[in-house]
Amino acid sequence: MSAADTSSEFTGLLRSQRVWDTELPSFDPGAAPGEPLPLFVRWFAEAVAAGQTEPHTMSLATADADGLPDIRTVMLHGADAEGWSFATHTTSRKGRQLAARPYAALGFYWPAQGRQIRLRGPVTVAPVQEAQADLHARSTGALAAALVGHQSEVLPSYEELERASNAAWTHAEREPDAPVPTWTLYRLHPQEAEFFQGDTHRRHVRVNYRRTSGGWLKELLWP
Repeated sequence: MSAADTSSEFTGLLRSQRVWDTELPSFDPGAAPGEPLPLFVRWFAEAVAAGQTEPHTMSLATADADGLPDIRTVMLHGADAEGWSFATHTTSRKGRQLAARPYAALGFYWPAQGRQIRLRGPVTVAPVQEAQADLHARSTGALAAALVGHQSEVLPSYEELERASNAAWTHAEREPDAPVPTWTLYRLHPQEAEFFQGDTHRRHVRVNYRRTSGGWLKELLWP
């Protein structure tokens, strides 16, 4: 198959896709709370109730020392008055980027309800004790993966990963409280948070929160 045929086939497949082939919930922006956290918690619970797959995954965008952007999917570890939290090794690519530029953006997309949430703001590091407690509250597999380490480094062969992973699983099962010094819990403190409710007629509702010296400012945005 030629490149032109492949491109044409892909374009046809792409344009055949549809979004929100289901009834979407309504969203009254006038009833939105005065700050973003209560609305996030409510929407998260509604996403779970709607059967949204992996609603706790999110896109994390950072920038390197030169200001070049990067993005990946990570897991949300918590959301409270302290901020939205996630974890990684300080030696990983995102850990190094956050050390150089401690600012990030988060993106949630829950297609089951046509909703997305975007947050951005400065990122701080939680105390070591909290990071280790968070890690040890997770599964054996999560601890084993953290014990493997070397995240974002070049891997000489898959066989080496297998050997390291097997050893890490044995270590995690033998010592469920094993410390991982580079494992770090980060918290994003949003300066801005946007809640997007899709609409089948494309009259999308966008409520944006901006933190000001006097508290949160809530405003509507054109879709």
